Amino acid sequence: MEEPKNSKMTTATTTAAAKSKLREYFHTEYRPGERKLVQKIDFFILTFCCLSYFTNYLDRSNLNNAYVSGMKEDLGFVGDQLNEITTCFTVGYVIGQIPANLSLHYIKPRYFFPACMLVWAGLTMVTASVHNPQSIMAIRFFQGTAEATTFVGTHYILGSWYTERELGKRSGIFTASGLAGTMIGGFIQTGIHSSLDGRNGLRGWRWLFIMDGIITLPIALYGFLFFPDTPMSTKAFYLTDSEKALAVSRMPPVDDRSPVSWRFFKNSFSSWFFWGFVMLWIIAGETESFSSNALLALYMKSHPTIKYSVSQLNNYPTGVPAVGIISTLFWATLTDFLNGKRYLVGYFIAITGVATSAMILAASKDPMNPESTSVVFGAYYWAGAVYACQATFFAWANDALRYEEHMFRAIVLAGMNLGSNAVNAWWTIVFYGASMAPWFARGMWAMIAVSILLAIWTAVLSYTTAKHERERKAELSQSSGLGDQKSVTEYA
Repeated sequence: MEEPKNSKMTTATTTAAAKSKLREYFHTEYRPGERKLVQKIDFFILTFCCLSYFTNYLDRSNLNNAYVSGMKEDLGFVGDQLNEITTCFTVGYVIGQIPANLSLHYIKPRYFFPACMLVWAGLTMVTASVHNPQSIMAIRFFQGTAEATTFVGTHYILGSWYTERELGKRSGIFTASGLAGTMIGGFIQTGIHSSLDGRNGLRGWRWLFIMDGIITLPIALYGFLFFPDTPMSTKAFYLTDSEKALAVSRMPPVDDRSPVSWRFFKNSFSSWFFWGFVMLWIIAGETESFSSNALLALYMKSHPTIKYSVSQLNNYPTGVPAVGIISTLFWATLTDFLNGKRYLVGYFIAITGVATSAMILAASKDPMNPESTSVVFGAYYWAGAVYACQATFFAWANDALRYEEHMFRAIVLAGMNLGSNAVNAWWTIVFYGASMAPWFARGMWAMIAVSILLAIWTAVLSYTTAKHERERKAELSQSSGLGDQKSVTEYA
């Protein structure tokens, strides 16, 4: 049967529109000098931030790598002490969130970021000397405080330099660098265990912490010398005066007032935007629990029938962050292409959380069946895809708050991570304690619940932010100047 002409014309029109959109996406029109500016800030901002986050996650993941590589037996871990160490880190991390981001208003980022790196590098190396789990708990608390600014501080900086169309990809690259630290950490531990275990009387897991700290030091020096701060305050020698002015003009003009005032905090913490995004990340953060708590490694360590080697315990779980890297870059790029529809990731993660939990619960019914092992591995690898929410949800917040005061945006970004980690401090013990391995049945049901809740909250927040954007555009069309605009906190 011949296809109707109208159908052919519709198909041709759709194809042409898709090609036009792809051409527009990959061939962005820049003002004179703007492409060179973006290339410079890409190099100097992304290299430092990605290397910093890489070492940050290298340290976090290597605690779990050390645990399955002899630290558990050497230090006499019992019960859920590994989770208690994670909680100590999280408490310090939570305490440092908002003060760290507010500090960027008073201390230049090129001083503040490297200083924090030097502190956590020193504490990482000190971990090599411990003799009991309690010492690690104390060290990790202060380490969490020092590392508090890395994630949210970088997202604040990215939102200060990049336009809405550029932000998603850069946020994705930054987040992927942390996942690379998690992935490579397993291979590093394998190499150290085989080459340095017993050298100078030190076990391989102790050498791991020493090497982590040493790797961090030159990156801190690089940031001190080359990091460009923010467009309004940069004195980077590699940017010309015209490029500095262009960087400022690329961003919407907003107030940059001191955040230390009762009015600022009152308006910030009563804003629906603050609580909307904080709740989003509290929920979404717990959908990462399978990966952030290294459940695959703990499953392998407590497998009912198979005894895995040290190299297998470190190497097999690296597939989880590998999937996370692919998923993060895919969704960050796609949501940029779709003009910032970051909320789509929420629905994908909800489906992933429900499906992977159901797979593991089903496998636990017949643990002696070899096929159950394959199902569990497949579920945990697939669950690594939920890491995509880090880049996209923080880019979503940056997009939504682009026209607000810089420090209000910093407060929201810090509040998101604070809320998530405050919940995670007890969530990991209640639902994913090491003693619950290998099946974590309680955690599987918790994952199903938060995944469903994430889909609901994503729908509510996407509707609310879209409504606010329509109100802002209507207001701008009636207003003759920026002075007449209302801030987000005035909608609270």
